Amino acid sequence: TISSYGGPFPRGAGVGAAVPEHGQALSWFCCSERRPVCAACAGCGRCRGHRIRRAEDGARRNKIVDQCERLQFQSASITKYVAEVLPGKNQRAVSTASAARELVIQRLGVVRSLCESEEQRLLEQVHGEEERAHQSILTQRVHWTEALQKLDTIRTRLVGMLTHLDDLQLIQKDQEIFERTEEAEGILDPQESDKLNFNEKCIRSPLLTQLWVTAVLGSLSGTEDVRIDERTVSPFLQLSDDRRTLTFSAKKSKACEDAPERFDHWPNALAATPFQAGLHTWMVNVQNSCAYKVGVALGQLPRKGSGNDSRLGHNTFSWVFSRYDQEFRFSHAGQHEPLRLLRCPTQLGVLLDLQAHELLFYEPASGTVLHTHHAPFSGPLFPVFAVADQTISIIC
Repeated sequence: TISSYGGPFPRGAGVGAAVPEHGQALSWFCCSERRPVCAACAGCGRCRGHRIRRAEDGARRNKIVDQCERLQFQSASITKYVAEVLPGKNQRAVSTASAARELVIQRLGVVRSLCESEEQRLLEQVHGEEERAHQSILTQRVHWTEALQKLDTIRTRLVGMLTHLDDLQLIQKDQEIFERTEEAEGILDPQESDKLNFNEKCIRSPLLTQLWVTAVLGSLSGTEDVRIDERTVSPFLQLSDDRRTLTFSAKKSKACEDAPERFDHWPNALAATPFQAGLHTWMVNVQNSCAYKVGVALGQLPRKGSGNDSRLGHNTFSWVFSRYDQEFRFSHAGQHEPLRLLRCPTQLGVLLDLQAHELLFYEPASGTVLHTHHAPFSGPLFPVFAVADQTISIIC
């Protein structure tokens, strides 16, 4: 320690020690130089003008005592927390985890049991339908085998008459010939019948569909990156720069160049890329629109004119889910099936399974299936859109 006159203080100098130059006790502390000084140093000596405080300060001691007490209480609180609270927390965590584990096992057990029951039911229906079709085919086989034998007998009899009888004798056999001919004409040609085909509707199950959709949506890494082909966009629609948003305009745009691909009347647009095989899903934000159509269409869909040929859902080229105000429906080939929804979806999901010839519309937020359509598709399918109110956007 350095004294006020530049010399060292004795090691361990504290309150009560004297400054050799002034002969006064070190009863003050210079905060600027961080050292004890005497009153003379503080008043007019080397530390004049510095921030000075008394070395003996009862308030400071009391403050430290209070801090020590607070630290003691804090230590006691932490000790109690470690000794009592944490073990209880650990025990409750173990107990809660065990209950959660049992709940998961119980619920999955119920789901598993339901799946097994539904599997058994559907497989029995498949077996029953297979047996029915098989029996129908056997019955037809027996029937047509008998018909062939009857026709062969009639033919043999008529050929025999032609071979062995003269004209006079044939005249005498007119009645028999008439009866034989009438009997042969009574045997009709085979006709196509649905009874001879396996009815795939026997495996349609709302439960299986919902479980399947939930599993598929949970396993897919993401939705398709669907973009709209600007060449197909109706002049009543505006396409965003990212080619995902369509905005309706009541005024026909004059900036759109007429092209073979463009819809010139209905507010339609096709995606740029078709789907030819596999499983595909995409989502559309429909929150802002009260008049829209979302679905799929064949590339042969006509683009020109105000007729139903180019109107989505009114021809054999398109399958769409549509909304107009508070009415929802599924449309294809001019057939419109009303859909009763509990609420208006803010987002609409489309799931296309080309292998199973299945088109589903679902609500992404809940995974609820809104409608399912089964049909063989005759070619690659394009996502298709129409909007006559505000905007709709493909969700990436």
